[in-house]
Amino acid sequence: MKQFRIPEFYRSPIISKIKNARRINDPRKKDFTPTLLDFGPVRFLIARHFGFCYGVENAIEISFKAVEENPGKRIFLLSQMIHNPEVNKDLTDRGVKFIMDTTGKQLIPWSEITSNDIVIIPAFGTTLQIQEKIKAIGIEVHKYDTTCPFVEKVWNRAEKLGEDNYSIVIHGKHNHEETRATFSRSEINAPAIVVKDIHEAKKLGAYILGEIGIEEFQLLFLDRCSQGFDPAKHLQRVGVINQTTMLASETQEIAEYIKQVMIKKYGAANIKDHFADTRDTLCYATNENQDSTYGLLREKADLAIVVGGYNSSNTSHLVELCEAKLPTYFISSATEIESMNTIRHFNYHKQEHLSTENFLPAKEPVDIILTSGASCPDSIVDGVLQKIVSYFPAAKSVNEVLNNVVKGN
Repeated sequence: MKQFRIPEFYRSPIISKIKNARRINDPRKKDFTPTLLDFGPVRFLIARHFGFCYGVENAIEISFKAVEENPGKRIFLLSQMIHNPEVNKDLTDRGVKFIMDTTGKQLIPWSEITSNDIVIIPAFGTTLQIQEKIKAIGIEVHKYDTTCPFVEKVWNRAEKLGEDNYSIVIHGKHNHEETRATFSRSEINAPAIVVKDIHEAKKLGAYILGEIGIEEFQLLFLDRCSQGFDPAKHLQRVGVINQTTMLASETQEIAEYIKQVMIKKYGAANIKDHFADTRDTLCYATNENQDSTYGLLREKADLAIVVGGYNSSNTSHLVELCEAKLPTYFISSATEIESMNTIRHFNYHKQEHLSTENFLPAKEPVDIILTSGASCPDSIVDGVLQKIVSYFPAAKSVNEVLNNVVKGN
């Protein structure tokens, strides 16, 4: 796989060595058991896969390249390049400005952007409508386009589904940048609709099977359908694609559910006429991170710490998996750990910050699951680990622990 040139300050002396050791010992990525870092009074279970994925490293390389290649020019990002506050701050500190926020709200009017400016398209991609606006200004759209190749793969599948006369069901958050970009490409190829989760998919299924009427369908989906979407006509033949940062297991559950609905309505012998197999659109990095989290959760631990941006979809799903089993703290960096007793963390369900006392149990050893989202630099995870270790004076040195990992002890 391609090696990207990303700033050294995103790499780490601890996490990078662990990842390198795992690559050597498991080159085919078949072993999802975590790495144990045993510091004595505190032990960390580190996920097999986490942190920067191919798409994120690609986006970082292109974005920093845009800054380097254009001294003196105004440089803009359509919105956050990735959902990590530290990475976005590193770019804004270098003079990069956001044209929109993550919801699509305009921060800088298009009238202020000129053909002499540089516009970077974020890793999530953008809508065809915004792409046309950039072209109309006279800016080369693809020069600094950081769209993830796996997002583009989903777009290509949407085009193929349209060519084969399937309607498109998008598993995603309808207001997320990636889903908005995917929807804009889907609706020009075929009738399209967005479902957030399995519960909404079941509403779709209920309509297909005649269990609910058009009024109830429209109440939920009216603002999530392509123009002219006719559910009576356009839900007879469908394929499922997804926002790549959604839980892969849930996308598969939704696809399998809709397939069974079609079998129930049209019969197993006719399923290919009513349902398209789209399993190959699932993002490998999202799958690996989620499978690695399942590997973590097979181990015994006292708590989990998940590090990443609070608006990161893939990170929130890792939190969701962990909190189903044990106390889980979603933090953006080591600064959220205020002391050995107090941690500030984020409740993504209620979208609020919380403060928890005595988050580290009064026992030894304390066993902590540690992982991060695909947009989180290893250096930030490093900082979290080292801060917690600093609270245990009798802990072994980092070098001693890393030597044991590298040697396979």
